[in-house]
Amino acid sequence: MPTSPTSPAYFAPLRLRKDEDRRLRAGHLWVYSNEIDVEATPLRDFQPGQPVAIQAGNGKTLGTGYINPHALLCARLVSRDLDHPLSPSLLVHRLNVALSLRERLYDRPFYRLVYSEGDGLPGLIVDRYGDLCVAQLTTAGMERLKDDILAALQKVLKPTAVLWRNDSRMREMEGLERCVADAVGEVPETVTVEEDGLRFQISPRTGQKTGWFYDQRDNRARLDRYVRGRRVLDVFSYVGAWGVRAAARGAREVLCVDASATALEQAMANATLNGVGERVGTEAGDAFEVLKRLREARERFDVVIVDPPAFIKRRKDFKEGALAYRRLNEMAMQVLERDGLLISCSCSQLLSRDVLVQTLLQGSRHLDRNLVILEQGRQGPDHPVPPAIPETDYLKMVIARVLPT
Repeated sequence: MPTSPTSPAYFAPLRLRKDEDRRLRAGHLWVYSNEIDVEATPLRDFQPGQPVAIQAGNGKTLGTGYINPHALLCARLVSRDLDHPLSPSLLVHRLNVALSLRERLYDRPFYRLVYSEGDGLPGLIVDRYGDLCVAQLTTAGMERLKDDILAALQKVLKPTAVLWRNDSRMREMEGLERCVADAVGEVPETVTVEEDGLRFQISPRTGQKTGWFYDQRDNRARLDRYVRGRRVLDVFSYVGAWGVRAAARGAREVLCVDASATALEQAMANATLNGVGERVGTEAGDAFEVLKRLREARERFDVVIVDPPAFIKRRKDFKEGALAYRRLNEMAMQVLERDGLLISCSCSQLLSRDVLVQTLLQGSRHLDRNLVILEQGRQGPDHPVPPAIPETDYLKMVIARVLPT
C-alpha cells in the first residue's frame, strides 16, 4: 500500500547542521543547501519536490515541507504542526484561511488569493479574477502537488476556469519547464478587473505576470487626491492602471508610455471602457528615450508616475540597477513642472526603502531642486508580509513634491 501523505513515513528526514535551525525557529521558512547535514542526509538521496521532515541538528523534527536538492534554496518549511503536516487537507485549510482575509478586505472577487510564504504556501501564487483563478507554481515542491492544489482550489472556490501561468523565470532555477496551460474550464482571452469603480480588460494568458498587478491597488488609490485638473505622465504604464485611473479621477490630460504597443492598445481600450478615452494618449518606446525626447521638447507635466519593472533581480545587479533607478527618477523630475509631483515605485526587494528615498534626494539635488515626501506606500494587504521573511516585503512607493530651490 502507498504511504499516506499524513503518515510520518511519507516524509523523508532532512537533517540540518548544528545551529542552522535558528532562522527557521525565528519564523523563516527557507533552508539553503549549505545548511544541511549532508553526511546524515545526503542531498543525492532526494528527488526534486520530495516531501521532507526538516530536523534540527539534534534530530528533533521542526516541521514538514519539501526539497529540491539541485537548488541553492533547496528546502521550504510548510507546516510546523506535526499533527497537520503538508498534505491535501492542509492545502484546503490554508486556502480557506487566505480566502477569509480577502473576503474581509474586498467586496468583489478581484485580489491575490495566495501570496506564497505570506499565506503559508511557499512556491504558490494565485490571483483571482472573478470566476477565473490564475495560478503560478514556482518550485518543484508545489509542482509535485499540482493536482492537489487544483483540487483544493476547486473545493474552496469552485472557479469556472483555472489557468496555470507557469512561465516565471524562477521555475528555471528549480529545473522546471516554463509553460502556460489551461487547467480547468475555458479560459477567456480577456477578463475584466474591477477596481474602485473602474474596469480594466486584461489578458491573463499573455499579460505580464498573471495579467494584473494587485499589489499596487492601495497605492493607486492614493493617486486620486493629486490629479484633478492636472497633466499626468505615466511611464511603464502597461495597460493603464495608473494613467486611466488618473483620467477617471479628473486629470485633464494623460500620456501613457510603455515599450509594448500591445499593452498601450489595451490601455487605450481601458480608457475608452471607462469613458476617458479623449483625455488619454499613448507613446510606445523605451522609457529613457521617451523621457529624453519629452525633456528636449520642453514638455512639462504636473504629475509623473514611474512604476518600472525590477531593475535589481540579483545582488550582483545592485550597483547597475541602483544607477538605473537614479537615472530614471532624475529624468522624470526633468519633465516636471516647477511645482510638480513625482510618484516613484520600485518592486526590487533588494532596493530598500531608504535607498530609494536617497536616490530621489540625490536626483533632486543634482537638478538643484527641493524634494519633500508626502506619502509612502507598500504592497497591499492581499500580499501579507511575515516579519521573519523580509524577502516578501518588496514593493515601495513614494509620492514626493518637487519644487524649485
